[in-house]
Amino acid sequence: MMMQFSKQTCRLLGLGLFLSAGLATAESVWVSDQFEVMLRSGPATSNAIERMLTSGTQLEVLEQDRDSGYSRVQTQAGTEGWVLTRYLMQEPSAREQLATLSSQLSSASERGSSMGAQLDAIRREQQNAASQIQTLEREKAELEAELAKIKRTAANVLAIDRQNETMQQRLTAFEIQVGALEKENEELASKTTRNWFMVGAVVLFIGVLLGLILPRMRWQKRSRYDSF
Repeated sequence: MMMQFSKQTCRLLGLGLFLSAGLATAESVWVSDQFEVMLRSGPATSNAIERMLTSGTQLEVLEQDRDSGYSRVQTQAGTEGWVLTRYLMQEPSAREQLATLSSQLSSASERGSSMGAQLDAIRREQQNAASQIQTLEREKAELEAELAKIKRTAANVLAIDRQNETMQQRLTAFEIQVGALEKENEELASKTTRNWFMVGAVVLFIGVLLGLILPRMRWQKRSRYDSF
């Protein structure tokens, strides 16, 4: 009895070890989504295989045979034949769409990277432009200050020119007045000289006249005294 139990126990242990070993080596697998479709010369399995079409191959349907379940198709290279209609789809396979989407995503990522680089370049150019604008504004302020200074200097110069012109006009007027006064003085001096000459002549005439009259007056007096 004990021997039979031991044998059964050993068998169960061996079976358990076998099952555990089988479970330890098991792995998950999937059916491949890439397969080949036979392009036949006619709508039946008895017809010759023209070529093998891989999944994702684009075909143009020329006609369909619903009874046989085949469709006559043409490849992009121009080869015609028959394939099972159930293998045809109205749109590309998921694997093809995924590849297309992956390509578009990569292209979009590249464009995004390019756009990012362009955006960075634009931002740098904007910063450079802002810096140049600040520099130009400072230069503009300096030029405006210098222009205001020049205008003030020019205004002072113009004021000085006007003052010089006014002083020149006044000097000219003074010179004219001096000339007139000098001429008037000359005329007065000439007139004074003439007056003194005339006075001298009158005095001289009077002196001569007195010199002629006085002796006669004295002689007449003597004559009167002598008669007495």
